Amino acid sequence: MRWKRAAGRLLLVCSLLFAGHAGAQGGEPAVDADGRGPITLVTGGDLTGYLRGVLDGWNDRHPREKVTLVELPDAADEVRAQMVTELRSGSDRFDVLNIDVAWTSEFAAAGWITPVDGTQFPLDRFLPPVVDTATFRGRLYAVPYVTNAGLLYYRKDILDREGARPPRTWAELKRLAKTVAPEYGLDGYAGQLLPYEGLTANVGEAVQSAGGSVLAGEGTRVTVNSAAARRGLSFLLDGVREGWIPKRALTFKEEESRRAFEDGKLLFLRNWPYAYTLANAPSSKVAGKFGAVPLPGPDGPGSSALGGSNLAVNTHSRHRKSAAELISYLTSKPVQRQVLTKGALPPVWADLYTEPQLVRRFPYLPTLKRSLLTARPRLKSPQYDQVSLAIQAVMHDALTHGRSTDETVARLTRELRAIVGRG
Repeated sequence: MRWKRAAGRLLLVCSLLFAGHAGAQGGEPAVDADGRGPITLVTGGDLTGYLRGVLDGWNDRHPREKVTLVELPDAADEVRAQMVTELRSGSDRFDVLNIDVAWTSEFAAAGWITPVDGTQFPLDRFLPPVVDTATFRGRLYAVPYVTNAGLLYYRKDILDREGARPPRTWAELKRLAKTVAPEYGLDGYAGQLLPYEGLTANVGEAVQSAGGSVLAGEGTRVTVNSAAARRGLSFLLDGVREGWIPKRALTFKEEESRRAFEDGKLLFLRNWPYAYTLANAPSSKVAGKFGAVPLPGPDGPGSSALGGSNLAVNTHSRHRKSAAELISYLTSKPVQRQVLTKGALPPVWADLYTEPQLVRRFPYLPTLKRSLLTARPRLKSPQYDQVSLAIQAVMHDALTHGRSTDETVARLTRELRAIVGRG
């Protein structure tokens, strides 16, 4: 019987140890008494390498709260997958997460990120639409860090030669893409139509530019079956069917479409602001020959999908005060200026878009600001990943096989209702 009592005591000890571990990992988070200490910032790949220099500025002034940077792969899907693996386990490995704006609702609904006190941050100095990307069900769960909006790039030299202005409406875009582009041996228009996150953004832009929506009510209602949404989807479906959107655009992500424009193969391109500087590089065939305007819509300027990223605090962070203060530092005006000048990323501070010195260096800033002010967040949904995958699959199939708008809307409605219903 002695061995049974010993085994029982061992089982009790193991159970207590496991319970303590589970409490720290999956239950109530264990937080240091003062909430301060070393912290870790996790982000997707820093393509320009600017972020380490920015963090050096923090570390020099906070020797006891130094931040370690963890860079995940460049691909957004892989970044999300690795973050979700850590967060689902209740891990406190990451304190501050640099998350795509489209993930905020999902991460908040899952309880992976904690609400933040908006009074600690100069939200009134930010571009108004970007703040909405950081909220879920009326609460602030993150702080905007960088933003993004799509622009329409056009061959200025060709339009000038034809005496044409850059298009403000879809009808003008279609006419120029169908008539002028072939005269110069060019394809008409391209966006990002490969089945990945870029296609979701392109679809969302077309639908909202027409006054429609795919989901409503924080992702609880499917609203794609409307006249406005159909008009938006038809813009893309008809473009491929009629040929002024080339079939090869169905293989384009951002970089493939950018290179096609820089190689002088497109009259019009929808892409993000980062492409502006690259298209003016000496190696570009269109350097000095193009311009950029807000995206067109059915009856005037359209509405871009609001891109970018937000900074959030892991619910299980042991050093939440340090994490919140790091976010305050990264969203301060001096650092936001570095985000633009060293990182080539659009900042969230509104008045940086009108600083004369910055406008001289980045002449697209006023145009980008106009686009940002009319942009709208991508779909808000606790099941965003599933919703986005469904949109990509249905739309790419429809674009590839010339499906009708009615058939596409019916399938989208069916697929999305199944996802929202499961939620």
